[in-house]
Amino acid sequence: MPITLRQLDIFHKVAISGHVTKASEQLLLSQSAVSMSIAELEKFAGAPLFERCGRSLCLNDRGRSILPDVKEVLRRVGLIDDYLSESVGEAMGALNVGASTTIGNYLLPFIVGEFSRKHARAKAKLHVSNSRQIEIAVESGDYDLGLIEGPSHNSSLQTTFWRDDELVIVANINHPWAQERTVSLDKIERGAWIMREEGSGTREIFEDAMNIHGLKSSVTMELGHTEAIKKAVESGLGVSCLSRMAVQRELEHGWLVEIQSPLDLRRKLAIVTRKGQYQTKLLKSFLALLEEKK
Repeated sequence: MPITLRQLDIFHKVAISGHVTKASEQLLLSQSAVSMSIAELEKFAGAPLFERCGRSLCLNDRGRSILPDVKEVLRRVGLIDDYLSESVGEAMGALNVGASTTIGNYLLPFIVGEFSRKHARAKAKLHVSNSRQIEIAVESGDYDLGLIEGPSHNSSLQTTFWRDDELVIVANINHPWAQERTVSLDKIERGAWIMREEGSGTREIFEDAMNIHGLKSSVTMELGHTEAIKKAVESGLGVSCLSRMAVQRELEHGWLVEIQSPLDLRRKLAIVTRKGQYQTKLLKSFLALLEEKK
């Protein structure tokens, strides 16, 4: 019995989700149909590809060894499908868009919504993580394009300027810095900073601005989400440096105070794609909308 694309797609969904139930929901199939497909594939392989890990299914060494090839086969089939579907003259299909945290939370949701309204047969799936993770996913082909904060560090990617952004230092309204609304370089270095994790574009820009003055920041707390950082600063646990987009509401309501400093905290937001990547009508349509929103 030859292996079918459907079996590979089911194998991939189960491998990523770790559950037959979740895979069946994503594929709009019954759990028994998913289980039967996996059983047929394992019968063809002559050995299991999964093992039980608590309540989840985990790939064994044989399953892990074929997963990269399965992902590549499905990606290429998807490209063929997108290319052939363009003959109908409209953008259609699903586009995987990766965005770093600030862009993904404060800019892209509105753009993705507008894209869906403009293109009834198209869908943009938004994935949010830090800039480093976005670049890795675009390079591997998991995402069709990415939007990142700051410079790209991957030579295999094509980087295109999108729009400007600015970081601001923020503090609690009762913080000592909030009285004068300005801070010296000496105080900046001694500040108790609450920042994103390594790999975050926001943190990289802040640390680069510090390095220009020969300063090292004292990061007392690392949090993986901007909203958590804002709440920690509001609670008086320290100060932070975040995109103006992310803290605009808090500044307007007086929950946080903007602190002026000698640091140059301007940055550029960029679009990253793979070099030589074929641009489908779907991808071109989304890039055109991003161009409109510069």
